[in-house]
Amino acid sequence: MDREAVFTEMVGIIREYVRDPELLKNVTNQTDIIRDLRVNSARLVDIIIKSEDVFGIEINDEDADRIRTIGDAIDVVLSLKRKAA
Repeated sequence: MDREAVFTEMVGIIREYVRDPELLKNVTNQTDIIRDLRVNSARLVDIIIKSEDVFGIEINDEDADRIRTIGDAIDVVLSLKRKAA
């Protein structure tokens, strides 16, 4: 799975937890999930759990703590997918 595919899938996951869909129109790797998309920290945990299910990975606490932006989430997913391969 390449970075672009993970990006598309990640935005789809995040979409379920964003109250204002307009905020998703111009997302990039640098988009801050909490600040820019107004997702609260509890919902960020839900996004991480959903990502584990969708991508078939297990995100430990250390990796979860690194996730601030969409790009961070993609980096974690790709890193764990590589380790699992």
